[in-house]
Amino acid sequence: MMEKRTSIFSNAIIWFGVAISVSEIVCGIEIGEAAKLSDIWFPLVLGHVLGGIMLYFVGLIGARVRVNAMETTASTFGKYGSKFFAILNLTQLIGWIAVLNAQGAMALAGLNLPISFPVTCVILAVLIAAWVFVGLRKTAKITTVVMGLLAVLLVVLTAKLFGVDAAAASHAAAPAHQFGFWTIFEISIAMPLSWLPVISDYTKDVEKPVPATIASAVAYTLASLWMYFIGLQIAGLGLGVENGIAQAILLAGIGIPGIIIVALSTVTTNFLAANSAGESAKAIFSKLNPKVGGVVVCVLSTILAIWGIVDHYISFLYLIAAVFAPMAAVLLVSYFFVKEHLDQKGFWIWNLISWAVGFAVYEIAVNTGVDWIGPTILAVAVSAALSFAAKLKK
Repeated sequence: MMEKRTSIFSNAIIWFGVAISVSEIVCGIEIGEAAKLSDIWFPLVLGHVLGGIMLYFVGLIGARVRVNAMETTASTFGKYGSKFFAILNLTQLIGWIAVLNAQGAMALAGLNLPISFPVTCVILAVLIAAWVFVGLRKTAKITTVVMGLLAVLLVVLTAKLFGVDAAAASHAAAPAHQFGFWTIFEISIAMPLSWLPVISDYTKDVEKPVPATIASAVAYTLASLWMYFIGLQIAGLGLGVENGIAQAILLAGIGIPGIIIVALSTVTTNFLAANSAGESAKAIFSKLNPKVGGVVVCVLSTILAIWGIVDHYISFLYLIAAVFAPMAAVLLVSYFFVKEHLDQKGFWIWNLISWAVGFAVYEIAVNTGVDWIGPTILAVAVSAALSFAAKLKK
């Protein structure tokens, strides 16, 4: 019996839902508060476009070889290298789900719900864990309906924000630090980069690899830009990062729909992340049921969310980019340009070195304040060049 494949539309829906999250809006607020609007658009769009292109090509590998995200790295980094990245991915997903959970709970708390922050985190986690355990395929129709509802509500919110009187908002003091071009670029590209080690968990099952992967990358990129735009609108009202989303919802006069937006967007995005965390756990422990792994991840991330990981949000984004941008660069070069050497032990050892150098370059660039190029571009270029050098030596 042929395995049932997923359609172009269903993958577009999935990746549209991935981008619809409080965290993406928060990034828009962060940028909008620390830079002039005229300086934002080019680096913001450029970061998303380049990140979307990388997302497409990484997802295409999974779509062609029909294995999950972490298993695609085995031919490039070897068995142990693949497990190493699976561990890193599992770790970042636990942290990422915790951040998303905490941001959603904080936004809901700002809407004056009679529930404490810790309890809200637990409720969101239970909903996510239940969805993971049921599975994506059994809830495909529900997912489509939920995404449709979210899209409509977000259109309403976006339109309503245009009508909010800025004078009615509580204006925050102008920030002392202004983000430059590359800082905006890095915060922009970090979001699609955070999903690089996840996308093949879903494209591996597509019926038509190229169009379905294009639909996934485009849907994510456009929806993510939309969320950043909403964040910029909120920043323009001077509402601030901490309670900006909740205040914007209240000022827009969409209390209950606003609660639905925050709750559903948190659950849908975290479900995809938790589901992929289960896949990464399976890549580490082959006998583990990925659904069980996903539920355990929900529990661990809830503890982190209540503990306060959200306070380290931007630093966490930078760490994700440092790890997975050079990993993706080496993976893409190896798969598309150096295929003939994939089964050689020395090749994957060299690739691990190429990744490590790229990671080091990123960290040095960030910590020394390099401002003539983005750390992500620099790390990707170095890792890709070193990986390609293996072909030139043969």
